[in-house]
Amino acid sequence: MMTRKQFLGSSLLAAGGPAAVLASAAGSDGVAPVVPPAPALSIADFGAVPDGTTDCTAAIQRAIDAATGHGGLVFVPAGRWRCAGSLILRMGVHLAGVNPAPLSWEPASGSILLPTGGRDQEDAPAFLEMWTSTSIKGLTIYYPEQRTEDIRPYPWTVHIRGNPDDPQAVSFDSTIENVTLINSYNGIRTGPTENGRHRLFHINGCVLRRGILIEGTGDIGRIENVQFHSHFWAHAAFAGNWQRVFDYMQRHLEAFIFGRTDWEYVHNTFVFPARVGYRFKESAGGDWGGACNGQFTGIGADACDTCVLVESLQPQGLLITNGEFNAHRVGRSTQVVVEPACSGSIRFVNCGFWGPVAHNAVLRGSAFVSFSDCYFSNDNHEDPGFSIVAEAGKLQVHHSTFDARSRQRKPGQAWTGDDQRQQPGSIQIGTGVRSAILSGNNGYFGVKIDNRIGDRALLTNNEPWQPGVTSP
Repeated sequence: MMTRKQFLGSSLLAAGGPAAVLASAAGSDGVAPVVPPAPALSIADFGAVPDGTTDCTAAIQRAIDAATGHGGLVFVPAGRWRCAGSLILRMGVHLAGVNPAPLSWEPASGSILLPTGGRDQEDAPAFLEMWTSTSIKGLTIYYPEQRTEDIRPYPWTVHIRGNPDDPQAVSFDSTIENVTLINSYNGIRTGPTENGRHRLFHINGCVLRRGILIEGTGDIGRIENVQFHSHFWAHAAFAGNWQRVFDYMQRHLEAFIFGRTDWEYVHNTFVFPARVGYRFKESAGGDWGGACNGQFTGIGADACDTCVLVESLQPQGLLITNGEFNAHRVGRSTQVVVEPACSGSIRFVNCGFWGPVAHNAVLRGSAFVSFSDCYFSNDNHEDPGFSIVAEAGKLQVHHSTFDARSRQRKPGQAWTGDDQRQQPGSIQIGTGVRSAILSGNNGYFGVKIDNRIGDRALLTNNEPWQPGVTSP
């Protein structure tokens, strides 16, 4: 009989692809009996053909349905599998390809699904619908009929939700991992009905209109190691075009959208470019409407109109740590915008804000907003372009740095020491601000503060403003 140690160290593979290994509790002799694994179901055995032209929708759904009930793994071999319709990943079923990690924009290899349905119908069913206790892993998804010269709407690529035929259905514990999205118009969403514990890990790709939308989440969701980038639809391997895709994403993409979600955890996410990097909004939807609270660490957004757009929050709000944000001179040209209807709390800690922007932050809501140990740089010298413009709410800025910019420095290069640098104003406190506490801040030329609320602002230990100084 195989010992427990031998069992745990062994690797079992089914003839049809990867398979799960189940073990019961240890018996009286301390050895765990092994339940033989059920083989994975290959979509090829149900009639799917990897030629890139045959419609494989019905064959893949037959494989999924065959795995339903006992729970099972549906295997997608390497190849190009065209799907003209939608797929429903029913409870307990897992869809897996051969890709052990997200792939680059070339080569066009591995397990590739080619959806074509729903063109010009954003509200049509998603290509892949996931119910409770399901997963999608190891796949590349590419829309072969989408064209860079004429980008058209499509429905969501993946939708995590409960069975729509059951009003009481919820969706919990769905995982998307090691997936590459080449040119999804709408990427991945949850809700708006009740769901929880989504796990979105190791996802790369190009998304065109919306990347990830989270709604209806009542139990902690997790998003980790996600990068959206125009690179992924720039290569000839997928009929891409760098400039067209970059321009479209910068004008249209909302990369990460958070409506109602409780205790969302987001780590190591990035987008380049986008109209909005991270949007926080109010979701409609009765019991599962509302806004977001959560922790966001190591997040980034580059080449954006607005990096962080906050329209609505739960009172406890957002904790954003170790973020990096770079806007461009397009649209609002501002890294952080807090809209007038927003209340709640937003805390930025150890974040960097830079680039050719009009402002680093514009605060219009009644929210509490704080910046601690942050870096600000901004090239707007005409307005006079304050880094932080506060029009309402309550503001705290502690131990932060306001740098100057050089028109001579090239991207990616260090200061030369003899650059002529300019620094716009640091913080403007408008008459609608209820209170402000600014302490321990410094700048290349000091800290320039425009205080319009008098003694409602507490200003202590900030480096004096000394304009005209040009040496470090």
